[in-house]
Amino acid sequence: MSTDLFMLVCTAILAMTIPTIYLVGRIQTSGGMQWALGNRETSLEVPAWAERAQRAHVNLTENLAPFAALVIVAHLTGTAGSLSALGATLFFWARVAHVLVYTAGLIGVRTAVFFVGAFGEILILVQLFR
Repeated sequence: MSTDLFMLVCTAILAMTIPTIYLVGRIQTSGGMQWALGNRETSLEVPAWAERAQRAHVNLTENLAPFAALVIVAHLTGTAGSLSALGATLFFWARVAHVLVYTAGLIGVRTAVFFVGAFGEILILVQLFR
């Protein structure tokens, strides 16, 4: 498996695991598993960090489709190379950092790591059109 595809798989795994972060906050707020296992007909007042983790998850899922498209097109067209591998790696690690700093509430850092990930996507684009 190429580095590009491996980073895409890692990003998908990250997207699947982020909900466990904010689920902890919801369970703490609800007093246990009753809310998690129930119909969730009432909204919860959850800690701010749990809300931020959920927004980080939404942000990742919004950015996952374009990243996946770039990686898959580079792979299928045979244009993937060292630059796209670097871009995919940057994107993945920036998204890991984004979840951590967003959940922690580090506003300026959150924006910086977001743009590192976007730069990773630009590197893949550059590789595509080389």
